[in-house]
Amino acid sequence: MTEQAIIAGCLHNDPSSQRELYSRYSPKMLSVCYRFAQNREDAEDMLQEGFIKIFTQMHTFQNKGAFEGWIRRIIVHTCINFLKKYKKFNENIDLIYAQNQPAKEETIPSIMQGKQVIECIRLLPVGYKTVLNLYAIEGFSHKEIGEILDIEESTSRSQYTRAKAMLETILTKKRIIDKPKEDFKWLAVLNK
Repeated sequence: MTEQAIIAGCLHNDPSSQRELYSRYSPKMLSVCYRFAQNREDAEDMLQEGFIKIFTQMHTFQNKGAFEGWIRRIIVHTCINFLKKYKKFNENIDLIYAQNQPAKEETIPSIMQGKQVIECIRLLPVGYKTVLNLYAIEGFSHKEIGEILDIEESTSRSQYTRAKAMLETILTKKRIIDKPKEDFKWLAVLNK
């Protein structure tokens, strides 16, 4: 079934088209949810809520840009709303781990496994993890993150810097990298 046929079917509430859409995109979107979630159950709840929005908002897709990108935006916003709704974003952020840890400039070896990185990101406090995901992986600006999370732009920048410092410490301790690094552009590979 082509993407256009799936979209047309979903617009007419066709169950087979909805199943096809879900089976085609849910594995990748679950990995997006998993980066934001505290546990698998939360990720699955985020995914479920996201797909409900996708099916009910299908009429808003205007064939401008990639359909998967449209789905991803809905999923990311659903994850953020989930964290806000259950006050997961406002849980304690332990600054002890990240205070005065300047990040260094270098690159992460290309052999790093995405799954290991995801697991390390999930160890970050919710606020750090959320800002890191939104900025480094999803490509939002600090201004946009501030608006999405109802925080100051400077708070987003600060949490991102602290998240990077904490993440490089975790990666080093788990021996995923040999020494601290800063260039987190490699996180974009996790989207593929």
